[in-house]
Amino acid sequence: MKLWVNGGLRDAEEAQVSVLDHGLTVGDGVFETVKAERGGTFALTLHLERLTRSARGLGLPDPDLDEVRRACAAVLEANPMELGRLRITYTGGLSPLGSERGDAGPSLVVGLGESGRRPDTTAVITVPWTRNERGALTGLKTTSYAENVVALARAREQGASEALFANTVGQLCEGTGSNVFVVLDGRIHTPPVSSGCLAGITRALVVEWTGAVEADLPLDVLESAEEIFLTSTLRDIQAVHRVDGRATTPAPGPVTAKAMRVFDERAGADRDPRLG
Repeated sequence: MKLWVNGGLRDAEEAQVSVLDHGLTVGDGVFETVKAERGGTFALTLHLERLTRSARGLGLPDPDLDEVRRACAAVLEANPMELGRLRITYTGGLSPLGSERGDAGPSLVVGLGESGRRPDTTAVITVPWTRNERGALTGLKTTSYAENVVALARAREQGASEALFANTVGQLCEGTGSNVFVVLDGRIHTPPVSSGCLAGITRALVVEWTGAVEADLPLDVLESAEEIFLTSTLRDIQAVHRVDGRATTPAPGPVTAKAMRVFDERAGADRDPRLG
C-alpha cells in the first residue's frame, strides 16, 4: 500500500509523521472519508468543502485543495481496488507538547483502505452518553474521535454496528459515524444540524433527493418510528432492523426502500453532485 504524506507517495512501511504531530498528541486535526470505487470517488467536492469548513472551525489554515486532489488521485492510482475508504487527514502539524500549535505548518496524509459492501439492514443501540450541541467542536469532523471509539465498542459488544446518541437536552442526534433518519406517518425526518449532529454529506443528499424534513426529535422517537435508517459515506442508506431490544420489521420498510432506490439512481447518474 502507498500513502500520500506531506507532499508525496510513500510505501506504508515508510509513511511517517512526527510523534509530536498535533493530530497525534492532542487530536488537533480534521478528516474526511470518501467512498472510492474502481479508481473514482463519490462526492469529492462536497467532502473537500467540508474539510475546509472543519479546518476553519479549528483555526487551521485552509487546506490546499489542489494538492489534496492530487494526493487523492495519486493514492487511488497506486492502490487499485474495487471498493475502498479514501481517508484524508489534515492536522496541526509538528508542535510542542501541549495544546499550543507550532509554526511548522499542517500535515496532510491520504490513505486508502479496502472496504466491503454493507448489508441492507443493521442493528443499533442507544448509549447513555450525550453529544454536546454547544461545544467548540460541534459540527466539525475532527480527529478527536475517542468517544466514538468507546460507543462503537459498546455497540459491537451488543451485536450492533452503530451506537446512537442523544444531545444534552434529550433529543435524537446522530451515530458514531452516521446520521439517523426516522419515518413518521409515512414521511422521512432527521435531526437538524442544530441538534449537534455532523452535517453529513450523504445526509444532505438524502434530504435534498427525498424531501426529508429536518425536525427536533426526542430520543424515544426510536421506540415508535415506523422505519429507521442510517446514512454515511460507506453505508449510503442502511435500514435498521433492531434498536436495543426492539425489532423494526420489515426492514427495509417501503419508505426506506424507495429512498435507497432514489439515492442509488441519483448517485449513479452524478458521481460529484452539488447541493442546492
